[in-house]
This record gives sequence, structure tokens and C-alpha cells, in this order.
Amino acid sequence: MATLKVTQHSVDSRLPVAITTGEPAGIGPELVLMLAANGELPPASVAVGDPAMLSVRAAALGLEVTLVPCQPGDPLPDGDGVLPVWPVALRAPCAPGTLNPANADYVIETLTVAVEACRAGHAAAMTTAPLHKGVIIDGGHTGFTGHTEWLRDACGVDEVVMMLATDDALHATRAGFDGSSDLRVALATTHLPLREVADAITAERITRIARILDADLRDQFGIAAPRIAVCGLNPHAGEDGHLGREEIDIIIPTLAALRAEGRDIRGPYPADTLFTPRHLVDVDAVLAMYHDQGLAVLKYAGFGSAANITLGLPLVRTSVDHGTALDLAGKGLASPASLGVAIALARRLADQRAA
Repeated sequence: MATLKVTQHSVDSRLPVAITTGEPAGIGPELVLMLAANGELPPASVAVGDPAMLSVRAAALGLEVTLVPCQPGDPLPDGDGVLPVWPVALRAPCAPGTLNPANADYVIETLTVAVEACRAGHAAAMTTAPLHKGVIIDGGHTGFTGHTEWLRDACGVDEVVMMLATDDALHATRAGFDGSSDLRVALATTHLPLREVADAITAERITRIARILDADLRDQFGIAAPRIAVCGLNPHAGEDGHLGREEIDIIIPTLAALRAEGRDIRGPYPADTLFTPRHLVDVDAVLAMYHDQGLAVLKYAGFGSAANITLGLPLVRTSVDHGTALDLAGKGLASPASLGVAIALARRLADQRAA
């Protein structure tokens, strides 16, 4: 049975990783609770969400968790089964599996609390459980397209990069990167309808994305000279212009200019053959042109044990590799593995930045 306490426990002096609990009707809240109950929540972690909702969900699932409400900047309680929580109140009642647009503002507020804590020096990094884009839009946030773009705007930067990595790739050295289960994939475009992707592939966009990817592979992942392979947009990378001219007119000259800056950026390659061990064996990351071109392959290679990293932000943000799984919510059937990977990665990247 979950308990809601305000008593002091042992204290972890490190800045915490702030974990937003995501869509309250989805699996996000219970994933955080599972990690805490199983003793798998990395030390110096704090949830951002509604303590009462978390208490009810833990009780329904039979999870032994002690929830300790606190505020950003407070000493962080620690201990087995203890889950510190920065409180954000739900706007409306919530049942697992049933979306309610009235809670869209609640989800956005959890993100705002985490970002402000990172920027104020009260958190080392943030990790986000999954949200539901549609219900946030239905709740009045009509321009919302996802975590990545919201964080870009909230942090006031011009461009960010979505990159997903399998668990093996998060720990692999260059010598150990075998190009099969080890995979890092960044995206030139993110949450766009496929019909709009070709128009979004410009020299300016590719240049900005590639520079951020190269810089953060160096700064956050400690890769001294990143090797990046780039997918073509069209089948067979355009087949010398017979299947589209984006490669000839935009991608090839842009990559040449990036190489002239001293970056090891290769391609463009046909995406249907690039994602094979033979072609990836000496590559540190792949830059795909659109969402499903890259992420379908990555999720096949490591679904449930991969993490999403937003590059180009003034803070560290990681996330899970899956969605809200409304059909599993409240049943205790979802795996918290990806969230655990994402939290641990956030801590490692924050430590790398601080070094």
C-alpha cells in the first residue's frame, strides 16, 4: 500500500534528476512507481506529478512506495521504496486508460516545473515519461507537436535534435560499437506529416542539425571525432536523380560543405541498406531524414531498452522510447526498463557536462 509522508529520511545531497510522470491516464505514473518499489530507481531522482494520483495508482497496483512531497531546492529524501515528489495538482479526476483533455495543463505544468528546476540549478537533468499529443492539443494547446519542440521553445533555442539510442549504444565505446544492437539515430525532421517532409529538407536545416549532433556527440557522449552516416530522403538515395532530386540538389552539397568544416559526415546512403551491421560498424550515429525512416529500425533493434535524448538544449533531457500505452495503464503489465535507462542516462550526461 502506498503511503504519503512528509517525514525526513536520509538525504542525498546531489542535484536530482526530475522525472515528469507524463500523461496521467497512461503508464508513465506507474513506471516511476515500479522503479521505486523495486529498488531500481536511480539515487537522487524525484518525480514531478500529483502525489494523490500517484498514491492511488500505487495502491491499486499493490506497490510498496513511500511518497514524500517536497519542493525544488529542498533536501532530497532518500531510502528504499522512497519516491520524492515535486507536487503538481491534477486539473480533473483521472482514470487509467481514459484520456481527459482537462488535464492537458497539468501535463504542461509538470514539464514547466522540471525545466525551471534545471535552469535554476535545482535539478541536474530531466527525464520525461510519455505524454499524449492528441489530448494536449484537444486541451487547448493547439500548436503542440511533442516534447522535443516544446522544450526547444521553452528553452528559447532555435534548433534541437531528437536522437534515440539503444541501451548497448549508450554504454558502447567506439571499439565495442558493432552496428547491430548498438545504434544511435538522430532525425533531421521530427513530428511532421510525411507529405511535408521533403519541403522541410533544406541545406540550412541539415547544416544546423548535423552541427548540433556532431557537437553533442563530442560534449555529452565523449566521442572525440564523431563519425556520422546520413540517409538519403528518397528510395536508393534518389537513384542519381531518377527517384527525386533532393539528394543531388540539397543533401550532397550540404554534406560536402560540412566535411569542409572538418566533420566526418558521410553519405547520403540508401536507408534500406545503411541500417545493416556491415555499413554501421564504423559509424557513431546515423542521421535519418524523417521520423519513421530511422526510428522504426532503432525500435526493432532495442525497443523497451532505448532512450530518447534531446540535443541542443541548455539542459539535459532524456525520455523513454515508447508511448502512453493506454491499453496497459493501471494493469501493472508495462515494463519500466526504458524509463530506468533514460533516468540513468540523464544522470550520466549531466555528470559529463559538469566534468
